[in-house]
Amino acid sequence: MLILICDAFDPSLPDKLRRFGEVTEDPNRLPEAEVALVRSKTKCTAEWMAQARKLKLIIRGGVGMDNIDLEAAKARGIKAVNTPKASAVAVAELTMALMLALPNRLVEAHNSMKEGKFLKKEIKRTELLGKTLGLVGIGNIGHEVAVRARAFGMRVLAYDPYVKQSQSAILVASLKELLPQADYVSLHVPLTEETKGLINKQTLSLMKDGAYLINTGRGKCVVEEDVAEALRSGKLAGYATDVYSSEPPEPGNPLLSAPNTLLTPHIGASSKENLLRIGDEVVKILEEYTGKRA
Repeated sequence: MLILICDAFDPSLPDKLRRFGEVTEDPNRLPEAEVALVRSKTKCTAEWMAQARKLKLIIRGGVGMDNIDLEAAKARGIKAVNTPKASAVAVAELTMALMLALPNRLVEAHNSMKEGKFLKKEIKRTELLGKTLGLVGIGNIGHEVAVRARAFGMRVLAYDPYVKQSQSAILVASLKELLPQADYVSLHVPLTEETKGLINKQTLSLMKDGAYLINTGRGKCVVEEDVAEALRSGKLAGYATDVYSSEPPEPGNPLLSAPNTLLTPHIGASSKENLLRIGDEVVKILEEYTGKRA
């Protein structure tokens, strides 16, 4: 069995996989591979799968499956699985980092110091204590964010039509109920037809004036031009995102020139610890697939 590692995983992973078969990182060997390991970079399209004549299993190291054409995989008899629990802590911690950095104006403070300025009076901060966080989606990652936000003294609400009860947040019935109450809104939903463009001019109008929006989910879940306009008008006090409609973002992406943004290059799942957890889950998946236990 040939296992093809298509994207960046922890360097220790190839050695852990050799008991299951030959391991390669050579993309030219895709036609020979029975198993392909991908993260978000590789796009597993129908055309890509057509080249992979022997492929039986795609393992997506991470949460979302939107870079895999699941219908095409099903039609070709290829099983596609992910590692949904591995990334929860890493993404939740980045969410909290962004949520802290925005109202504390940390980037502005740091850059001004580097420029020889000392803006002690000019830079005003706000606290998370007593604020309301609205989570859109409360799966594994949303739950971890809720736990951390509550430790900061925040009131946590969540909207998720697929979750009936939560130990970490107060569930509400709709976005219309969630958005007007939230000082911070954080997105934790996969990209589906249902969630594409979920945050747009209409839903932004429901938010509090001066609220903050955090997106560590999927870039296409927001209409970026509408978010940029909300930032320019002051409707949003700030937008922090780790994800974009195309990655890397096009030079003309409106977020690049919008005020009060904090942008990171899709690093939510890239912690050292998380890459090790993903590797452990990949091993478990292959143990089940091959019947080879340690």
